[in-house]
Amino acid sequence: MVSSEDGRLGRAAVAGLPAGAALTPSPGLSDGREGDPGALRWAGEAMVPGLAAMAAVARRVGEAGKGLRVELGAIGRAAERDMARADGGRGLHHGALWPLGLLVAGAALAPGGTPEELTGFARQIAAHPDPRAPRTPTIGSAMSVRFGAAGAKGEARAGFPHVRRALDALDAARRGGAREPEARLRALLVVMTTLQDTGLLHAGGPHGLREVQDGARGVVEGRLALDDFDRRLRERGLSPRGSGHLLAAALFLDALRG
Repeated sequence: MVSSEDGRLGRAAVAGLPAGAALTPSPGLSDGREGDPGALRWAGEAMVPGLAAMAAVARRVGEAGKGLRVELGAIGRAAERDMARADGGRGLHHGALWPLGLLVAGAALAPGGTPEELTGFARQIAAHPDPRAPRTPTIGSAMSVRFGAAGAKGEARAGFPHVRRALDALDAARRGGAREPEARLRALLVVMTTLQDTGLLHAGGPHGLREVQDGARGVVEGRLALDDFDRRLRERGLSPRGSGHLLAAALFLDALRG
């Protein structure tokens, strides 16, 4: 049974998705200059019931084992179908459910837990294979095999190091006096500098991934203007969505820690 607390966790998890889209410019990603903010919000809202169900099942199972991994996978596949219906198959937040679902489950297992504890639970869950998962390779898994990239599964099985990096970048920027949008943009760029984004590998190969990483590093270090970086990515059709999803995950953990 889904409780009000499970629903609260689901809503908190998706809150970071429109927050990330509100950053303008957001290099290579949908932001305030384009698209339909309402559609982005609706697509995020469509994730809430699935995420709340993940929290509920984690609370019922009570441990980050194989059984929980199997149940989360089944809920996740149903939630992805709901998301596809909600956004007309555009995949506005495709890929965000994996990190958010694991972290929501971690938050349900350890209410009041630290980001390190919650990412640790997510790592334990992700370490188990899902025997009911479709055998057809995804784009992400194919790119991981082809290029040896960690991808979304590798990120989770490592305990979401880029989510923790984003949190550290948020904290450092805030301590330095940055306004909240600037702190979040800094965190997004920091993630981009090293994330092995399989979506970028699919769109632009290793050179495309390297262009995003090097460009983000140039902006962080003050060697490249943000507008120039954004224009370059849009001209190349490079969209670092994986970094955007991990920023949303970091914002979720940030909200939980108050």
